[in-house]
Amino acid sequence: AVFVLLCQCSVCLSLQERGALGFERHYHVTDPFIRRLGLEAELQGHSGCVNCLEWNEKGDLLASGSDDQHTIVWDPLHHKKLLSMHTGHTANIFSVKFLPHSGDRVLITGAADSKVHVHDLTVKETVHMFGDHTNRVKRIATAPMWPNTFWSAAEDGLIRQYDLRESSKRSEVLIDLTEYCGQLVEAKCLTVNPQDNNYLAVGASGPFVRLYDIRMIHNHRKSMKQSPSAGVHTFCDRQKPLPDGAAQYYVAGHLPVKLPDYNNRLRVLVATYVTFSPDGTELLVNMGGEQVYLFDLTYKQRPYTFLLPKKCHTSGGKCDAVTKGVNSRVEFSFSGCRRRVKQGVELPPYLERIKQQANEAFACQLWTQAIQLYSKAVQKAPNNAMLYGNRAAAYMKRKWDGDHYDALRDCLKAISLNPCHLKAHFRLARCLFELKYVAEALECLDDFKGKFPEQAHSSACDALDRDINAALFSKSDNAEDKKGGGPIRLRATGRKDSISEDEMVLRERSYDYKFRYCGHCNTTTDIKEANFFGSNAQYIVSGSDDGSFFIWEKETTNLVRVLQGDESIVNCLQPHPSYCFLATSGIDPVVRLWNPRPESETLNGRVVLDMEGASQANQRRMNADPLEVMLLNMGYRITGLSSAGAAGSDDEDSSEGQVQCRPS
Repeated sequence: AVFVLLCQCSVCLSLQERGALGFERHYHVTDPFIRRLGLEAELQGHSGCVNCLEWNEKGDLLASGSDDQHTIVWDPLHHKKLLSMHTGHTANIFSVKFLPHSGDRVLITGAADSKVHVHDLTVKETVHMFGDHTNRVKRIATAPMWPNTFWSAAEDGLIRQYDLRESSKRSEVLIDLTEYCGQLVEAKCLTVNPQDNNYLAVGASGPFVRLYDIRMIHNHRKSMKQSPSAGVHTFCDRQKPLPDGAAQYYVAGHLPVKLPDYNNRLRVLVATYVTFSPDGTELLVNMGGEQVYLFDLTYKQRPYTFLLPKKCHTSGGKCDAVTKGVNSRVEFSFSGCRRRVKQGVELPPYLERIKQQANEAFACQLWTQAIQLYSKAVQKAPNNAMLYGNRAAAYMKRKWDGDHYDALRDCLKAISLNPCHLKAHFRLARCLFELKYVAEALECLDDFKGKFPEQAHSSACDALDRDINAALFSKSDNAEDKKGGGPIRLRATGRKDSISEDEMVLRERSYDYKFRYCGHCNTTTDIKEANFFGSNAQYIVSGSDDGSFFIWEKETTNLVRVLQGDESIVNCLQPHPSYCFLATSGIDPVVRLWNPRPESETLNGRVVLDMEGASQANQRRMNADPLEVMLLNMGYRITGLSSAGAAGSDDEDSSEGQVQCRPS
């Protein structure tokens, strides 16, 4: 009876502790805490750039790796250095991980010397050294379900898997990206889904992010070995390295078609960091050379530009168009459309005030402020066509990277909610043109003229018509250069980066993003992180080339805070697993710790008050000539870097008149 009573008490205590932990983790990051976030301490001990940070599961230890080839284990809560050891690497350390279920005794490091080392912290010794990669190792990944297993991603294009139980202590190739993308592809980052450790996400050269089913890959290879005909192949046989269904790609829908333009400007697209949300349902990607993107792994949607209808059918007054959802098509009825129509559900007074504030910001050409206010209203009224249409207009005016594609998405959403939304239809045609879908833009414009004949000869229509026809004429002149190249969004540029048929198919089946986060700059380093902040992933944080780190609300995508985290570049941001506590690092040889400061304490000077100005400067920086950016990093001021066109401060063509000029 006493034993049973003790067991019951133990269970009760366990439930209480679990409940307390759940409460703590649910509320450990809140709006007031974010507003009070400030610098708590600087941990000094490294003599080079700090390229990687990692919390242990409990959150009472923090490991760091540096260009000085040392790793340090800190007690961050007391700002103490517990252990420092040379890792045996001969070049910069890029990744550090605690091995799960090792009692925080085993630490894994990957470095620019192409090596992966395993260290026993209790004796401060390197116990295993793996030299299977042939280029820089950029990331290590671990998984609780696989306690003796870990993975590495390197610039030789390989994802390797390690099993410390194997007597040979060697690694095997799990994924060879060179079989799909050619010899020039580089793997930059990887992560394992925390809720289902069978799924591995990989970021590499180019805009596509890959999600793999590890279990399917292993089962496929086992079946291949066990097959009686495994060793017998005819000349025409082709062994697939991955089974069908083992890989799924994700991409921001506008990026593939932008690749030729980016390549011409020496602007590199590469995923520098990938991570899953705490519940494993979302994937966050920091896309080098572009923005931060969040992909919904549950409610997937195809890129809108991949699913554009070949022809808008005008018979019967209907047009097939693509809206949210996988392969979904919604018929829009235009019969009885008039110029003035009700734009959706009437807004409650408090949202009407927000919309009016957004309209006023738009009138003052404060495009980002208008977008943020419209986004705030959209979150509360997701079925109001007018809000989407107005936000699309603001995106088109701002013209930051990806804005026209977000505007296209908003136009399609507005049309799905209100098929007679005149401005959304015209803006859709303009967006298609700006996104280089010229033939589709012409079809859309012709359809617009048919549905709204009173606008067919407006100055806006005439201007867009001229632009489209000029682009079509120029495109026909260059048609010979395009022959045999395949779709522009998928085409390779040489034999060494030739793309396989399997890769083409996977890219065509890609899924689009859910949210986009703008303001930071990620062009100078290829280890820049973005992370979820909060157990419910309420916020998104990212480092930046301007020495700041940025914090956005996840659901509205609104920028809420910018803090100066480094004298040069912030690369790493690792949130504490249980507290509102953030560790950051970058070019400076220190680790900085951030938490909510007491209300009695004046916030330090690291708060960037002009968030809009910082964001605009970063957009200009991303569009600047690479040589100018290099000189800027060296301390030279380049006057041409502040050109208004790159930041999107130029007005749209004033001839667009009433169709597009003002929000509703």
